[in-house]
Amino acid sequence: MQTHYDYIILGAGLSGLTVALRMSRDPFFGSKQIAIIDKDQNKGNDRTWCFWETRADLYEDSVSYQWSKVLIKGKQIDQNIDIAPYSYKKVKSNDLYAYAKKELSQHSNITFIKGLVQNIKEQEQTVHVVLETKTITAQHLLNSIYTPSLLEQQRQKIVLRQHFIGWFVKTKEAVFNPEIATYMDFTVPQNGNCRFMYVLPTSENEALLEYTLFSKNLLPTSTYETAIKKYLNNLGATKYEIISKERGSIPMTTYDFTQHNTNRILHIGTAGGWTKASTGYTFKHTLKKSNALIPFLKSGKPFTSYTLKNRWSFYDSVLLEVLAKHNDRGSAIFTGMFKKGKAVHIFKFLDEESSFWDELKVIWSAPKLSFIKAAFRVVFSR
Repeated sequence: MQTHYDYIILGAGLSGLTVALRMSRDPFFGSKQIAIIDKDQNKGNDRTWCFWETRADLYEDSVSYQWSKVLIKGKQIDQNIDIAPYSYKKVKSNDLYAYAKKELSQHSNITFIKGLVQNIKEQEQTVHVVLETKTITAQHLLNSIYTPSLLEQQRQKIVLRQHFIGWFVKTKEAVFNPEIATYMDFTVPQNGNCRFMYVLPTSENEALLEYTLFSKNLLPTSTYETAIKKYLNNLGATKYEIISKERGSIPMTTYDFTQHNTNRILHIGTAGGWTKASTGYTFKHTLKKSNALIPFLKSGKPFTSYTLKNRWSFYDSVLLEVLAKHNDRGSAIFTGMFKKGKAVHIFKFLDEESSFWDELKVIWSAPKLSFIKAAFRVVFSR
């Protein structure tokens, strides 16, 4: 069995598979031997990803549903927003995994290896990945394995979480509008936090409901689930079946994960700082960052020169500063943005594709005094 490769990708999740697909479609990597290592080769439907975009991208064939309107709801707003030219799309993880693996399996230079990583050792010319029963070596390692302790052990950067529990339900009554995705419903009790309900309906009787927070601390499971039950009851759903459940906790931080890159080891995905710091959104940023990674890999530059910093990093720091000190104002911040601004400007801003004037429009729609004070704190803490 082959034990040496040009590239090893650790983790066959979203970022690992996406980078592998990008590499497989570029002739430069056609002669490179690539191994994808994961402890679980059959992850199943372990999560749901949603994202907005204006045109078809890498995973269009995996999109199971899409919406042209979103609902933003709170004390000051109750509005169905037409998001054209964007569409809000849903991808189930099992569809994405199957799609990616089917295409990757057609490339003889790409090998899937099942194994639990015991240790990683970098030498001058190679990287050694120690598994339970063997050691695999490579010229370069792309590591998507997120290590929470990196954030837990530091105090320099703010760390919040996008955390949630979601239920896929089928109701007896027709209580959902499948034409509109509830993007943020802040009418749920805030209890001193930024809390909202997120609803993705696919019929009048079927939907995914997620009780979501942008905050520091996780809650007991019963708190999330009680909130979902109350929300369903308020919608008029007296009887329903829970088809499946999901949960997640995604770091929201401007911590510089790239500082852990070495000459031959580069971190990708959440482990590499690809998650949008101010929201926890990961899917669209993984598509963008993976696309930009390919020319970097081809350049032959040392991985220590890889950087993610841009002007949106500053905006992320400011919003995190506000949410950390005034978590109870999250509802006012996000509903204010959509009430006073246009969805197209906000989406461009969150996608890091906005112009300076777009950014001013978004910032102007937010609570100005809180953001000005936070901006000064960020500037003078650097």
